[in-house]
Amino acid sequence: MRESQYLIDALSIEESWRIFRIMAEFVDAIEELSSIKAAVTIFGSARVTPEDPFYQKAEQLAKKLAQKGFSIITGGGPGIMEAANKGAAEGGGTSVGMNIRLPYEQKPNPYANVNLEYKYFFIRKVMFVKYAVAYVIFPGGFGTIDELFEALTLIQTKRIKSFPVVLVGSEYWKGLWNWLKNTMLREGKILPEDLDLMTIIDEPEDVVKHIQKFVIV
Repeated sequence: MRESQYLIDALSIEESWRIFRIMAEFVDAIEELSSIKAAVTIFGSARVTPEDPFYQKAEQLAKKLAQKGFSIITGGGPGIMEAANKGAAEGGGTSVGMNIRLPYEQKPNPYANVNLEYKYFFIRKVMFVKYAVAYVIFPGGFGTIDELFEALTLIQTKRIKSFPVVLVGSEYWKGLWNWLKNTMLREGKILPEDLDLMTIIDEPEDVVKHIQKFVIV
């Protein structure tokens, strides 16, 4: 009985310390990012290579945005994240990489000029949306889809101020769009105006023009 109580006490102490670690990670992130202005957060697959057309488009887009005065935020890893950080740096802008500690795939890329590292996914996700004036979603996997629908949910429920959400790559996203329209909307799970929360665009220069309709730097 006494050993069980010792175990319970030890677990309770560990949970208390976890709260402080979470608070510290929030404070560090906010202090680091509080000076970041007009940030466009770019998501996409960590698995694409520099030869991939979407890697090249992400690099071009980030460079164009940086030249227009926007900051760029990514998850700090390889693939689309690397391309966007590289483009932002080439464009002379603020290039933020918010890396997450993972056992595979997620290694910091060398192009971010502001680097943060997170242990907790949910803190990182809060920072993505807190400092964004727009989201740009390139083709990606589960993590990319997760970030997309979290932003749409927060905007839909008015938990955050609405901002542009752009999906790059009409061919990649058409299946999802058709399902949202022909299944979700048709069955009354979403409203027609919910589809207006996102826009599908193919070319970097058109993405820049779309974001500039809503955000003046």
